[in-house]
Amino acid sequence: MGTLWTNGTIYTMQAEGQTVEAVWTEDGKVKALGSEAALRERYPVDRNMDLEGKIMFPGFVDSHMHLIGHGETLMRLDLSEMTSKEQVLKAVKEKSANTPEGDWIIGEGWNENLWEDPSVITKDEIDQVAAGHPVLLKRICRHAIVVNTLALEKAGITDASEDPEGGLIDRYEDGRVNGVLKDTAQDIVTGILPAISLAYLEEALAKGVQSCWENGLTGGHTEDLSYYGDFNKTYQAFVNTLGNGAKKFRAHLLVHHAVIEDWHDEGHQFLEGGPYVEFGAMKIFADGALGGRTALLSHPYADDESTSGVSIHTEENLQALVAKARSYDLPIAVHTIGDQAFEQVVDAITKEPTVKGRRDRLIHAQILRQELIEKIKGLDLILDIQPRFVASDFPWVIDRIGKDRMKYNYAWKTLLEEGIHCAGGSDAPIEPVNPLLGIHAAVTRTNPVDPDHTVYGPEQVLSMYEGISLFTKGSAFACHHEADRGLIKEGYDADFTILSEDPFTGGPEVLLKQVVAMTVVDEDIVFDRDRKK
Repeated sequence: MGTLWTNGTIYTMQAEGQTVEAVWTEDGKVKALGSEAALRERYPVDRNMDLEGKIMFPGFVDSHMHLIGHGETLMRLDLSEMTSKEQVLKAVKEKSANTPEGDWIIGEGWNENLWEDPSVITKDEIDQVAAGHPVLLKRICRHAIVVNTLALEKAGITDASEDPEGGLIDRYEDGRVNGVLKDTAQDIVTGILPAISLAYLEEALAKGVQSCWENGLTGGHTEDLSYYGDFNKTYQAFVNTLGNGAKKFRAHLLVHHAVIEDWHDEGHQFLEGGPYVEFGAMKIFADGALGGRTALLSHPYADDESTSGVSIHTEENLQALVAKARSYDLPIAVHTIGDQAFEQVVDAITKEPTVKGRRDRLIHAQILRQELIEKIKGLDLILDIQPRFVASDFPWVIDRIGKDRMKYNYAWKTLLEEGIHCAGGSDAPIEPVNPLLGIHAAVTRTNPVDPDHTVYGPEQVLSMYEGISLFTKGSAFACHHEADRGLIKEGYDADFTILSEDPFTGGPEVLLKQVVAMTVVDEDIVFDRDRKK
């Protein structure tokens, strides 16, 4: 016996504009499409799902996120919406007053680009509001943190400390450490944080999944396994929380190279797992982020010619990591924001091609050049893009990179026209987890809160079909599930995102409303806004 879904607009996403009248599902799979009358006559129906005029899509999937990290933002001090340094410091002061002395205070998401005065926070400023606590505040990009004096002391960082490979310890003009740590320098402090319990990880996952459901996500490709002190404990948290459908969510786990030996020693393999938790590619960071000028460019930054960014690995070490992945029959998933980092990774995978048709993915790919786009044509890879970065990074990124170098940056339309496969993600908690905001950025190239509605790169605007495809077909292709996910089609998983309004007919403004009505995973309704499930 199965479920009949009808009385709505059902977009299959098999082709632009393609709809069907009804869908019949059974045992978590789409079994047939067609007219309601024909399906009722042909199949046994024990559950009727009246869509009441709503709009059904294949389940939206975030192709790049940090699920535990997203859950943590719902548990920790959230700084992401604060519009001044003073607001951040006030929040830290209030948190300090309600935290036992000596306990760590951790905040998430400060972004100086939202502030009228974009000068970053320093240790001295934090000391003035929370001297009795070690404090760690993560920048929105997670490629920089700022800590106070007590945290520096606990980590053993002094004014005489040297920059670690692939990282920067920022300083005041007089040479003193100012508390800002970038890229691998962060590890010096994060490595001495109190151990995180399994229960904490499970709570963060549960909160993260609930938030994803509420935003219409049926799954996510997530990278969390190296940040919480123990690979096995973190993996166990996923199994306990999602395994066997405890909380139905399709989690595709990227495995950071720092824990790949633990993964291998446990006998795991690519795509091993069940329907809700499976392993994906080996994750590597090639460079940093644009906010802290640590993304690796092929030229100096236009607004600071003293630097062209940071290479996390030497070219030799990067090549060795790629070789290690291949020895384990793994594709790689590499964070590459700057064009020089992108080029180094492309060179590395050209020398050491992927194995068994397992596609590599280059994550972010914001800063490109025409010759790099030509260089990747024909390679077995996918670009894992975050359209929402357009809303967050403009206009300041133009000054950072240089107006004359912007033609192939954030060039999503060009990539698709050149036949490059792309998937859509949020990088949550760096950006909001809501996929509709990512689609809105892709199809408008605007920031929703910009009163001038400035369009950044109008020639790169995607169609609504292309934008939605990033989070359906694109995400499925990125994790080798194009034959069973990403479409409403016979034999595919019965995962659906159901909206109360149609973005195809209502336009991009629909995407800015609270229109997620239901989220369905494996034929089960895991979120129903009307019933508050």
